[in-house]
Amino acid sequence: MADKDTSKYISLILRHKPETIGISLDEHGWANVDELIRGVSKSHPLDMEALERIVSEDEKQRYSFNEDKTLIRANQGHSIPVDVELEEVQPPEILYHGTGEKYVESIDRQGLIPKSRLYVHLSADEETARKVGSRHGKPVIYIVKSGEMYRNQEKFYRSVNGVWLTKRVSVQYLQKI
Repeated sequence: MADKDTSKYISLILRHKPETIGISLDEHGWANVDELIRGVSKSHPLDMEALERIVSEDEKQRYSFNEDKTLIRANQGHSIPVDVELEEVQPPEILYHGTGEKYVESIDRQGLIPKSRLYVHLSADEETARKVGSRHGKPVIYIVKSGEMYRNQEKFYRSVNGVWLTKRVSVQYLQKI
């Protein structure tokens, strides 16, 4: 349980608020591991062994180390402007987006927008989208016509943990399941 709480705190730091513990991220979202451990340790017990365990056991693969494990970053989900060096890739014909019922009216009106994040997050399968949607109440799943979007010059990226990312999805490319 301690690892889970610490992982959530690290996620907050690396995606949204590095200043909370007095660190900064470089332009690609990397933080110095020693500085992160020192800062996080003030409120959550953390050493290198625990950090390596959190990174390796995180089921969503939220974090990456550089080769010599001196730097760490969140793989996606940032609200602060960083370039996590995503490579543009052609998406499958269909992707999915899971949300809660309370957001349907807004999505049906304006499509999917990143809100406080840099990208809209999409799933490769309906089951994952349903899990994501369940975090927001009763899940609602949208089919995203990603192949058509791509042919219309919309860009897609895939993070190292398999989440599909795009800047926005217009209403015309959405279909509620």
